[in-house]
Amino acid sequence: MTDSLPPGGAVLDADELDARWRDAWRPEQVAERLAGVGAPWCVAAGWALDLFRGGQSRPHGDLEIAVPAARFPEIRDRFPAYACDAVGSGRVWAGAGADVLAVTHQTWLRDPVSGRFLFDVFREPHEGGTWICRRDESLRLPYEAIIERTADGIPYLVPELVLLFKAKEARPKDHADFEGVLPLLSRSRRDALGGWLTRVHPGHPWLERLLKNSGKW
Repeated sequence: MTDSLPPGGAVLDADELDARWRDAWRPEQVAERLAGVGAPWCVAAGWALDLFRGGQSRPHGDLEIAVPAARFPEIRDRFPAYACDAVGSGRVWAGAGADVLAVTHQTWLRDPVSGRFLFDVFREPHEGGTWICRRDESLRLPYEAIIERTADGIPYLVPELVLLFKAKEARPKDHADFEGVLPLLSRSRRDALGGWLTRVHPGHPWLERLLKNSGKW
């Protein structure tokens, strides 16, 4: 999706990124502000795994949510006082227009006063109420099958899909997340993750761990 990015966009070094994400919101802060939104949004990435676990397991440097791309305006409209910056290939387009949004899938909500980033929105491919995996467009699931909720109603991406996305270029924290969540996954969740990994990342080292854990993969 980032093959045809337009020119421009700022490159922020690691220290500046860390500083500007220092005040990132927590899931409950976003959920409060998005109460009543019709779009099927959900918390994604590391925070989603902690919502599944029922408690925070480690520090999080940011907060990501996912939403169907065509329904992103419903999210954006809840934050009229904030700016939306598009992100792609290590660059940030402040207050990005439609041309940049069309060729990127990440948007960082920014406080225009402090310059701090508050949360990251993944604008996901979909067809109506069917979610489409960015990594393999043949993997399609209804939104009601990929979003679960905490006891207090915060929506989160199911852990087996979170781990599928973490598998591509797994960092130490991603491996730790996998090991921490694996014992909590039901047989059906392990089987789904194993099937998707085989399909999207054949030969991935997590497949051996799933094999040992379930006796199937």
